[in-house]
Amino acid sequence: KNIAVKAKKASGILQNVSTSQKNDALLEMAKAVKQNANKIIKENKKDIKYAQKKNLSKALIDRLKLDEKRIQSMINGLNELTNLPDPVGEIVKELTRPNGLVIKKVRVPLGVIGIIYESRPNVTSDATGLCLKSGNSVVLKGGSEAIFSNRAIVSSLKQGLKNTKIPEGTIGFIGSVERKAVREMVKLDKFIDVVIPRGGEKMISEIRRLATVPVIAHGKGLCHIYVDKNADLNMSLNIVYNAKVQRPGVCNAVETVLVHKDIASLFLPGMVESLKKANVIIKGDDKVKKITPDVTKATNKDWETEY
Repeated sequence: KNIAVKAKKASGILQNVSTSQKNDALLEMAKAVKQNANKIIKENKKDIKYAQKKNLSKALIDRLKLDEKRIQSMINGLNELTNLPDPVGEIVKELTRPNGLVIKKVRVPLGVIGIIYESRPNVTSDATGLCLKSGNSVVLKGGSEAIFSNRAIVSSLKQGLKNTKIPEGTIGFIGSVERKAVREMVKLDKFIDVVIPRGGEKMISEIRRLATVPVIAHGKGLCHIYVDKNADLNMSLNIVYNAKVQRPGVCNAVETVLVHKDIASLFLPGMVESLKKANVIIKGDDKVKKITPDVTKATNKDWETEY
């Protein structure tokens, strides 16, 4: 509760800071992450070791892992946010009534955004940066499997704020690994204005059931690609390959490819061949099996499973 109270107090200040002050804070946060990169990687190794000890899946461990490249991506993300327009104060719509009254629809910050997420520690940096740029303070609750990484990242981000006009309470982090911490967090409607859960379907449905704070929930992580008869087939092949192979463990990796019947016989053999070389198991319906007989027969369950 104390963390949410501090975030609420900070949000009142944050709503009135200038675009340049927010951008300065983002740049300072990026510098601090860079300065502490070795420490963050060291702490991340503790999480990886614990995940291996618990026999967590390779996909989850991949989501969890931080290296120099992924930390640089976090730094780039914070720096690139400074190039985005400031949404606060933007006039979306304006009209004048017959009596001369001018009505404006203006973008304002939400206030305090609570974010509950699993595995990927880079979300800590990304979510904080997006909230700050849009004039919101944030209360973060990461998964227990990334606790050491998240603590190190939050510590770095707060270090960056010390040299700026942004109050430190802008970033709140719940360090408890107990499930009850989430249950308490989603009932703090006096201090948290909206909760965004990112994770498995089970976790999200539980939060929606328990929360008194408004919840912005996403659906299943089932991702589809449709290849049309007029598509550039080489480009489509590259897109499908990248969407599955680049990082199979993340929630936006593709599960299902829907191919137009007119180009199926041209497209499928090359797609199957390239994916098989990357050790991807391919399942298809009867029509697919007629064109590429060596794929596994798909069941009804396969169309609703997030791999």
